[in-house]
Amino acid sequence: MSLWQSFRNLQPRTRIFIGVGVMAYSAFALMLSRRVERKFGMVPTEQDHEELRRALPKIRAVDVDGE
Repeated sequence: MSLWQSFRNLQPRTRIFIGVGVMAYSAFALMLSRRVERKFGMVPTEQDHEELRRALPKIRAVDVDGE
């Protein structure tokens, strides 16, 4: 039996608790990661942002006549 089938065989209330627990854990991890980044000095600088902007590809829209 696959993991998904095992999950589907659980009672609906249990699946809800598991889902809410995963969402709460994820939200907590996101909040905690920001604090950890600041503590270890891993906050991006303006120079980092500029390098990222230069590295991203430029996208141009081209009009196609005849369609």
